[in-house]
Amino acid sequence: MTVQHNTLSNKQLVKVIAIRHLTSQAFILRMERNGLTFRAGQYITIGFPGKQKRREYSIYSGEQDESLEILALGVPPGSFSEQLHKLTVGAELEIEGPFGYFIIPEEDRMNKKYVFIASGTGISPFHSFVRSYPGLDYILLHGVRYSEETYERDHFDPYRYLAFTTGDGKGDRHGRVTQYLMKHPPVPGADYYFCGNSNMIHDAMEILSVKGVDSERFHAEVYF
Repeated sequence: MTVQHNTLSNKQLVKVIAIRHLTSQAFILRMERNGLTFRAGQYITIGFPGKQKRREYSIYSGEQDESLEILALGVPPGSFSEQLHKLTVGAELEIEGPFGYFIIPEEDRMNKKYVFIASGTGISPFHSFVRSYPGLDYILLHGVRYSEETYERDHFDPYRYLAFTTGDGKGDRHGRVTQYLMKHPPVPGADYYFCGNSNMIHDAMEILSVKGVDSERFHAEVYF
């Protein structure tokens, strides 16, 4: 199993270009990229100029995109994410990065199968993967509470994306991703990438391990 590690980074000021509201709480923050290079799956830290508090966010945009995007939830009240949610176009932020090794090696992108398993906004690095590498052979299992939280699902191949909802019956499946993993056999030879809730990741890995998937095929990015 691989986990993220820090790498050398750079710090710079960027301006907010746009804010795209997906739900009452979820939003895409688009910022200047200013030539920043990154690999899909990496993350940046964001702070306000002159303030010490910073927060990590996976990069949502693709490697070839002109701007830099993150997906965030503007909750709870008073949180860092809520402060971002209240920003207007032209506001300045301080970003640092990129960081992390939650990536797909270049030599593996077109000759392996991938199962991406996400909860909530943990879909961010997978959005970056798919946007960066057309032709990727993947299946995405996305666990959310309500169907409105299937953020920009139209950006994914509809035959490769499955939404699992626990709060309503409007997803592709009702219930948790882990329940699906228990009932279905692993994808032969696939690498598994997990991002989101730590409990979900732990449970999913345990289920797959019992089914015979080698832990060397596990790659995790834990959000909380």
